[in-house]
Amino acid sequence: MASNSAAWLHKASTPLEVGEAPMPTAGPNELVIRNAAIAINPLDCHMQAAGVFVQQWPSVFGCDVAGEVHEVGSEVHERFKVGDRVIGHAINLTTGRPQDGAFALYTVVPADKAAILPASIPFTDGVVLPLALEAAVCALSVKQPGTALPNVPTPALGLPYPSLTKPTPSAGKSKTLVVYGGSSSVGSMTTQLATAAGVRVIAVASARNFDLCRACGAAAVFDYHDPGFVDEVIGAATAAGGEFVGVFDAISTPETYAHSLAMLAKLGGGHLACVHPPPPAEDVPANVQAGMIFAVDDVATPVWRDYVTPALREGKLKCLPPPLVVGKGLEYIQEALEKCEAGVSATKLVVEI
Repeated sequence: MASNSAAWLHKASTPLEVGEAPMPTAGPNELVIRNAAIAINPLDCHMQAAGVFVQQWPSVFGCDVAGEVHEVGSEVHERFKVGDRVIGHAINLTTGRPQDGAFALYTVVPADKAAILPASIPFTDGVVLPLALEAAVCALSVKQPGTALPNVPTPALGLPYPSLTKPTPSAGKSKTLVVYGGSSSVGSMTTQLATAAGVRVIAVASARNFDLCRACGAAAVFDYHDPGFVDEVIGAATAAGGEFVGVFDAISTPETYAHSLAMLAKLGGGHLACVHPPPPAEDVPANVQAGMIFAVDDVATPVWRDYVTPALREGKLKCLPPPLVVGKGLEYIQEALEKCEAGVSATKLVVEI
């Protein structure tokens, strides 16, 4: 009989404590995954430090899992079976249920937020994808603004889903998007999915991470350390012609907002999609639609269902940024959270289970 353990958060701003946890069961449209690897996101650090989004105590949180299917819900049908290698996006963020947190031996994941992981890809590589994938789809493909937080809308760029056969825009109809923070986890994924949808991406990153941005599909990359990079981005976007969509700011600090708004001002406005609450409304021009992504949305279902597995198999979706494995065992999650809080660049922290 299988037994479960989890890394529990008993109150905000305290270390996680590994202990016993109830064995989860799969609801009708859910999977139970026996985790082989989990990944750390900045969101996890915010949840631990301030208790944001925690709905019940003690809490098990975390978003990214990779492992084998342990149980299949009654209405999942034939897409998954016990023993399948999968990656999945755990959604404790919205449900609050401990069984929906990644930081455990066994995690419940909605079947619509999971995909088969090809046998050629290690769990420690595949686990970098789930939250970043859903966040990127939410940044790119939402058509109508929703609500991320009270009085904070979600962005609605309305861009197409990624395609396995990359579309070729007709003359004059090409679209250009700036991804600020192109080597971050969500920035890397947004570049990959936008490129696979036929959108030209201009990335902003540190010079040492240019190769990573190009590997994700960026058509041009500029160094934010260069004092003239804002003008260089504007020049590249203007030269590209077609439609300038806007800026996805994967860093979202006052400094990056100032640069993003300067780009938008010179390029005729557009969308400003952010990973944190956007600048105050009084600082945002009328021709700029600013919003914050909320990375749990059914808009991602077709991408999970139809794109992820074949794109991984064909090498069109890459497990980037590459993982940095901190250790093996639930007890290493706390160390990984501390490393994430201290800051990482062009990598995603992973713990093997």
